[in-house]
Amino acid sequence: MLTSLPFRLKGLFSHIWAPISAYAFLGLLAAVIAVALRDLIPSSWAFRIGADAIDGLLNIIASSMLAVTTFSVSIMVTAFAAASDTATPRAFLLLKTDRTAQRVLASFIGAFIFSLVGIISLKIGIYGEGGRVILFAATILVLVLIIFNLVRWIGHLTDFGRLGDTMKRVEDAAADAMSRRLETPWLGANPMHRDTPPEGTVPLRSDAVGHVQFINLGSLNTCAAEAGCNIYIDVLPGEFIYDGSVLAHVLNGPVGEDYDTLLGQIRDCFEIGMDRSFDQDPRFGMITLSEIASRALSPAVNDPGTAIDVVRRMTRVLSLWQDRSVADVEFPHLWIRGLQSDEMLRDAFAALSRDGAALYEVQVSVQNALLALVRLNPSIFAKGAVAQSGRAMSFARKAMLIADDIARLEAITQDIRATAALPAPGSPLTQT
Repeated sequence: MLTSLPFRLKGLFSHIWAPISAYAFLGLLAAVIAVALRDLIPSSWAFRIGADAIDGLLNIIASSMLAVTTFSVSIMVTAFAAASDTATPRAFLLLKTDRTAQRVLASFIGAFIFSLVGIISLKIGIYGEGGRVILFAATILVLVLIIFNLVRWIGHLTDFGRLGDTMKRVEDAAADAMSRRLETPWLGANPMHRDTPPEGTVPLRSDAVGHVQFINLGSLNTCAAEAGCNIYIDVLPGEFIYDGSVLAHVLNGPVGEDYDTLLGQIRDCFEIGMDRSFDQDPRFGMITLSEIASRALSPAVNDPGTAIDVVRRMTRVLSLWQDRSVADVEFPHLWIRGLQSDEMLRDAFAALSRDGAALYEVQVSVQNALLALVRLNPSIFAKGAVAQSGRAMSFARKAMLIADDIARLEAITQDIRATAALPAPGSPLTQT
């Protein structure tokens, strides 16, 4: 679970200018160190290295890095467009924050800045003989870094932005969000199993429109502890809210102006924006994978194989979900709902079942995936799997023409219903 500072730092360093600035600073620092340490180099070392030799290397680096950087930026833009066209525009968020692309591009720009500073410093003669030795050693290290990153970049470009690479990125992001959420199913708060908060609570309404990107539970619990109240959170990360939506319900606490101040502090703990984030939102990963499958099933693309691949990837992510009956409460003054498997399964399979209604190979993969999930853990997936299986069959009966295909799908649906009726081993039929 992310707290406020790591969440903000992660968002800050996900921008491409962060590694570029870091490498540019290192390039400037290397040039400055060469000036600062010039008097420590023995004169016997310096006479062998002339200014012309270093100047030639730096000129080569400066001219080549400018061209390589321009080429790399064009490749990245092309990859972004390809991912948006072949997969889904939501995948652009993952490509934009690709660490390899950011670091390689940043190293090229840092080397370019280093070479410019070195050329200028040599021309005005601030290095001296000792400084030239240090500058030469730094230049060799920069050349090694450039060669390493060029080889790395070439290997990375073979897959960067392609459909398979994009699907893997989305799957990894969804699996990571799911794993981190399963470590703290209720985000460290008390589990709220019922749909309505206790009587006597006061609703706290939103004054913004957008998706809940992040909930600062640490600050929220501190506010509740200081005010002597309990907070029942009504939204989860990823949900879309509008002006007037209920964010939370507050039980007890101060009255008058102090209470209005408390409500303002609580409202500030909810980060709201128009873009969804993968960090605390496993459902977003399911929706993004489902969009990739829906695009593959469109008449213009007609690629059921990709849709089947997406079904398998979603099944792999959902298979991470295991029942956890004991809450690890870190914030005792907060209550929150857990993830609901029926919502997750709806995000994953609802659109896919509709768009692939007439394709037996797609429908059978969906039904088999639902059957596998129910067999894996009936206590978690029974309700949602039965609902999505029945919905998919409703589409299939209307779209398919071959009775034998429908009969085979009906048989799998019956297996799902029969398996879902089994009691969960060692626990009641509850949702995490």
